[in-house]
Amino acid sequence: MNTLLLSHELLVLALGLLVLLADLWLPRGLRRHLGYAAAAGLAGILLFSFLAIRVAPGEVQYAFFEMYALDGLALFFKRFSLLAALMVLLMSVEFAESMPTGVSEYYALTLFALLGMLLASSANDFALLFVSLELITITFYVLASFHRSRMTSLEAGVKYLIIGALSTGFTVYGIALVYGLTGKLNFNELAAVSSSLGGNRLFLFGMVLILAGLGFKIAAVPFQIWAPDVYQGAPVPTTAFLAVGSKAAGFVLLLRVLFVAVPEVSFQWGSLLIVLSAITILYGNLCAIPQRNLKRLLGYSSIAHAGYLLLGIAALSRDGQSAVLYYLGGYLFTLLGAFTVLCLVMRQVESEDIASLAGLGQRSPLLAATLTLAMVSLAGLPPLAGFVGKFLLLKSVIAQAPAQPGYYGLAFVAIAGVVISLYYYFGVIRAIYWSRTAPDLSPIQPSAPIRAALYACIAGMFYLGLFPGTLVNLTEEVVKVLR
Repeated sequence: MNTLLLSHELLVLALGLLVLLADLWLPRGLRRHLGYAAAAGLAGILLFSFLAIRVAPGEVQYAFFEMYALDGLALFFKRFSLLAALMVLLMSVEFAESMPTGVSEYYALTLFALLGMLLASSANDFALLFVSLELITITFYVLASFHRSRMTSLEAGVKYLIIGALSTGFTVYGIALVYGLTGKLNFNELAAVSSSLGGNRLFLFGMVLILAGLGFKIAAVPFQIWAPDVYQGAPVPTTAFLAVGSKAAGFVLLLRVLFVAVPEVSFQWGSLLIVLSAITILYGNLCAIPQRNLKRLLGYSSIAHAGYLLLGIAALSRDGQSAVLYYLGGYLFTLLGAFTVLCLVMRQVESEDIASLAGLGQRSPLLAATLTLAMVSLAGLPPLAGFVGKFLLLKSVIAQAPAQPGYYGLAFVAIAGVVISLYYYFGVIRAIYWSRTAPDLSPIQPSAPIRAALYACIAGMFYLGLFPGTLVNLTEEVVKVLR
């Protein structure tokens, strides 16, 4: 076996173990800075990925009897996950002051969650899909409830555990039904026989159960009930990693299952995917309107964005698949920028209410500008990344409408969702600059690494919004491995 194929996973695993070992010898006062060392390690792994790992367009390299696949799609999501984890670790260093103990363990668990995401990117077998999902989910059980002294954090962890266990049961039962009928777990082998089982109700029921398990990971209706409570109760860096990394892992697995393992079945489910996308968009946006808690608002927003991403899945086209990847790229910079600002502000005011943003424009122009741009991008307005992402998704859906008129209705729902979202996103901006009550106007001074991360997020939002061609061309190449 070529160990270079597994280099990302092996390096991240080694880094996580090194963080745990370093905790044994470092004085308590220095353990907080392990986050910077871990982030630097991830930066090195990311650089190594670009310099040493090469995969030709459409090429697939396998390991472990074709359970593990390294291709353009896998590399895209591995680099995506590495970048997300790097920025989350920088955020975690700022948040570490509120953790009396266990700082090093928090960093290590973040790296182990990243390991699960890297494995999910290359899953080409239901066995590896299940292992990677469980590695991600179990680490998030602990990360969500890491603030043991806070009841909301413990409540978030318990809710995530209960609903996560339920989704695991769906997934395992679905895999068991599929394996019992076909004798196959490998996606390539399953694709060869799935066309003859397209009318088998038991097989389709098994696939629906697997889809339900993945629906939990991406927080799509009707599997979204955990998201607002867990987002609100979990530590801010955990919430950010859930919203970006875990959601991306769910979508790469969804793409591989629908368009590698059972492409014929996915084309039968066009109407189902249209309905799921439309309901998820409406639910997320409408429920976000009355929210005053910032993290809870972003939780419902995350549900709505899962619905937008499902537009590309429902389109059942290469353009739709490419648009999903592009949208996730813009979503990474946008959401991590927003959560980084929230992490710094909440540490100062010890409140998660929108009113706590009052006077932020005076306290820190950089934080205010970053959060404002993030809200504008999430709303889908030009010239930021969110606008181009939504445009590409809508374009892929409308292109399919002549053959299936239901896509026109889906496009209308998506546009209505964008209009609705303007209300609550601009409510956040109004609180930043035009709130009349600002109890604390003391300046907020971000550290140098955080400033660099914020500038990177701003640059990413503008670059992907103004010059989308580079990422669009890349995503069009990497989705060639999908059917």
